[in-house]
Amino acid sequence: MSFSAAQIRKDFPIFERTVCEGKRLVYLDNGATSQKPLSVIESESDFYRLHNAAVHRGAHQLAEEATDAYEGAREIVAAFLGAPGGADEIIFTKSATESLNLLAYAMGNAPVGNRFAVGAGDRIVVTEMEHHANLIPWQQLTARTGAELAWFKVTAESRLDLSTINDVITANTKIVSVTHQSNVLGTINPLAAIVARAHEVGAVVILDACQSVPHMSIDIKALGVDFLAFSGHKALGPTGIGVLWGHMDLLNELPPFLFGGSMIENVTMTTATWAPVPQKFEAGVPNMAQAVGLGAALNYLTNLGMDNVHAYEVALTGYLLEKMHAVPDLRIVGPANTQSRGGTLSFTIKGIHPHDIGQYLDSQGVAVRTGHHCAWPLARALSIPASTRASLYLYNDESDCDALVDAILGAQKYFGRF
Repeated sequence: MSFSAAQIRKDFPIFERTVCEGKRLVYLDNGATSQKPLSVIESESDFYRLHNAAVHRGAHQLAEEATDAYEGAREIVAAFLGAPGGADEIIFTKSATESLNLLAYAMGNAPVGNRFAVGAGDRIVVTEMEHHANLIPWQQLTARTGAELAWFKVTAESRLDLSTINDVITANTKIVSVTHQSNVLGTINPLAAIVARAHEVGAVVILDACQSVPHMSIDIKALGVDFLAFSGHKALGPTGIGVLWGHMDLLNELPPFLFGGSMIENVTMTTATWAPVPQKFEAGVPNMAQAVGLGAALNYLTNLGMDNVHAYEVALTGYLLEKMHAVPDLRIVGPANTQSRGGTLSFTIKGIHPHDIGQYLDSQGVAVRTGHHCAWPLARALSIPASTRASLYLYNDESDCDALVDAILGAQKYFGRF
């Protein structure tokens, strides 16, 4: 298909507005959250206007319509990810952060004899490039249980150092939880070797796919991981909705995370048994309208074709990398080319603090992120206090890249660098 970012932008109402005294909005903060097409906004609004009721509870028509819409969204997510066990393997949460915490807390609550029980002598493996959401839950689990935390380091080329993989993923490793694509570096990690080694020692593999699901075709069976988490709001969907996928046999054995209504099979005053998966992990009235909005977002992406989205973004990333390499005193924090990297480009400018760069870019209508990007250990490993991050998506084009580079050059002039 012919991929036109200019045509796609027409589906997003926010691009009709201006910022900073009439300037065109150049939105390059997609790594934090994406903008929403009208179809997503209307699907969420229509749920509230026409079908609002608590799912899985009432016997009236509205409740049945709401349940059908909610479960229909689960089917859409399962198809989008290629979930081998179908929709029942999809658990809705409020965010990827909650999905990862669900796993950490559930494993921490697993009784002795359960395959997920973690204790002294066990090892949990992460990487040095993890977002805090896929680091701190495992830190806290090791602190509670006496398990050991180990990690893969990042090389000077912004890649994972797998040269010591057998020393990192040891025979006592229970959990390997890694990011698919770094939210700072843009690096797409080589999963095959990690998954193979983890499974060789009997560990489960958890994938933080927040930065990959919105940008490339995902086939869970091909990835070979055991659990996968992503956020709806980074994939054109609403805030307040996240996804956890897991193999059904693993979800059946995993203890619940939250307790209350909707996740119950039977209750007495002293005992309770749990509903089948996925309801076992969805206590309380869920984020119904947000799930429906996520379904609309994934349908939008499916209609574009994720291979088309990925190919377009790789080409656009290459264009921006070339432009940025030509800027004096600019250092790209991440891979220097498009090989196994996404459209997240973090950078520093000699002599100008990243926060000052961000403020100047904002004055020119260019929205970026500054700071350590919720990856403080990575910033320390790279010996940088912070960076400025531009992150591309399907509605960006070369004119956005040009606007970013022009604004960077303007910042250098404004701050007296040239």
